[in-house]
Amino acid sequence: MRKHILVLLILLNTAYGTIAQPVASPHNPFIVKGFHLDLRIQVMTMDALKAFAFKLHGYGINTLIMEWEGTYPFEKHPLIPNRYAYSKQEVTSLIKYCSDLGIDVIPLQQSFGHVEYILRNDRYKALREDQKDFSQVCPLQTGPDSALFTDLYTELASTHTSKYIHIGGDETYLLGHDERCRLMVAKEGKSKLYINYIRMLCNIVMRLGKTPVLWADIALKYPEAIKLLPKGTVFIDWNYGWGLNNFGDHKKLVQSGYEIWGAPALRSSPDNYFLTQWEKHFKNIRDFVPEAAKLGYKGIVMTSWSTSGQYSQVFESENELTEEYAIRHVYPLSGFNILLAAYAESIKSATPLNIDDFIPAYCKEQYGFTAEQSATFWKTLKTAPFEIVHSEVKSSLHLTVKQLLDSAKVALETLYDLQPEKNKDEFEHYRLMAGIRVNYLEFHYILQTVNSPEFTALQKPGVLDKLKNLMINETLLDLHFSHLNKNFLYPAELAEENELRSIRLKLLYDRLSGNK
Repeated sequence: MRKHILVLLILLNTAYGTIAQPVASPHNPFIVKGFHLDLRIQVMTMDALKAFAFKLHGYGINTLIMEWEGTYPFEKHPLIPNRYAYSKQEVTSLIKYCSDLGIDVIPLQQSFGHVEYILRNDRYKALREDQKDFSQVCPLQTGPDSALFTDLYTELASTHTSKYIHIGGDETYLLGHDERCRLMVAKEGKSKLYINYIRMLCNIVMRLGKTPVLWADIALKYPEAIKLLPKGTVFIDWNYGWGLNNFGDHKKLVQSGYEIWGAPALRSSPDNYFLTQWEKHFKNIRDFVPEAAKLGYKGIVMTSWSTSGQYSQVFESENELTEEYAIRHVYPLSGFNILLAAYAESIKSATPLNIDDFIPAYCKEQYGFTAEQSATFWKTLKTAPFEIVHSEVKSSLHLTVKQLLDSAKVALETLYDLQPEKNKDEFEHYRLMAGIRVNYLEFHYILQTVNSPEFTALQKPGVLDKLKNLMINETLLDLHFSHLNKNFLYPAELAEENELRSIRLKLLYDRLSGNK
C-alpha cells in the first residue's frame, strides 16, 4: 500500500491529462447510432460535455440522448431545475456544437415513472400515484392533456432541433396504487391504464411536430395494447444481458410495425462505486448489438446509468420530505473509455465483437502494452466481480469476504505493476476504482467481525485502529478521485461523491469510538 501512496502523491502533482483524440468513423449499419447521457447525478461540466460529444463524433456516433432531469433550466417550472442546472445559453450552445458535429441531441423527459425530482415538490403533489413514494405520476390525475408535461415538452422543443422527444415510460411499478387507478385496473386491466396515458403523452409530442420515443419494457408486458399508440412512435428495447423475452413477448414487439432501436448498457445494476462488472458489459455489447441488427432495428443507443433511479428519503417529520439521495452511485463516465471504444467498434459492422482481439488492440494503442500485459490487464478487470450483500459474497463459488478481499488486493497490485507508456491519466481510473474496491472490502471484513456474536468491547480498540487506517486510505482515495475528475464534475459534486462513498465507514467509527 505504501508504494501505491507514493505513486498517488506523484500523480497528484502532475497536470491533468487531456481526453484522447477520437478515431475516424467508418460505415455503420444502423441509421441511429446513439449514446445516452444520464445526468440525474454526476452532472458533467459543459466543457466536459462538449469534449465528450467530440469523442462521440470521432467514433461515428450521430445521436445523443440527453436525460437532463433537473439540469434543464425550465422557466415555467422553476422548482424543477437543481443547483447544477445549465443556463439556456449553455443548453443551446451544446446543441449547436453537437449539430455542427453531425450529432442529433434528443431530450429525454421522464413523464411517468422516475420523476421524484418533480413530484417531491408540493406544487405537484396532486399528481402522485402514491403520497409516500414520489417516483410516479398517477395517469388519471394529470388531465386529458397534462398541463405539466405539455409545458415541459414545449420548452424542450424550443431549444432542441431534433425531430424526437423521448418521454421515458419505463419501470412504472406503482401502477394501480392510487385508488382511482386501482378501480380502473380492476375493471379494465393495467394495460389500458398504461397505454392510455402513454398515448396522451405521445399525442402532445406529435402536436409539437416531434416524434415520441419511449422505453419498451412496460409495453412488452402488454403487447396487445401496443397497437393503440400513434404509428410514428419509436420504441427502445433495452437489454443488458438477459433473454429477449425478459419483459414480455418480444416477437409481438418486433412484429408490431413500429420503429425499434436497441440499447445495451455501459453502466448498469449492480455496478456501483465498489464494483464494475466489466466482462458483463463487454459481453452485452458483443451479443446484443448484432442481435439488434439481425432483428432489423433502425438504431442502437448505448445507455450509461449513473444510478439505479431508486432513492433513499430523509423526512423531517412523518409527512415532510427533507431530501432524497440516489441509492446507487456508479463511478463517473470518465473511467469507461474502453467500453465506449468497444461499443464504437461493435457498431462498425454490427457483427459480434471479438473481445479477445479488441482488448489487446485497445491496450496496445492506448497504453503501449504488449500482448502479455494486455492479457494481464484484462484478467485483472475480470477479477472476482461479485457483490457484497449483508456482508456476504453473492456468488455461486461460495467465496468469503476475506477471499474476495485477497483477490481485490492482488488486482490492485497488478494494476500498479502495469506501467502504461501513454494515456496514463486514463489508466489511473482503473487503479482508483480498484483502490476504492479494496477499501470497501476491508470495511466489510471489519463489519463481519463487529457483527459476530463473539465480538466484545475488549476488541474495540483493535477494530478502531483498523477503521482509522481505512479512513486515512479513504482520504487519499478522495484526493485521487477529485484530481482525476476535477475537469469532469463540479467541485460540489466531487465533495458530495467523496462524502457519500465513505459515510458508512465514518459512522461505524463514530459509533464504536463514542466520538462526540
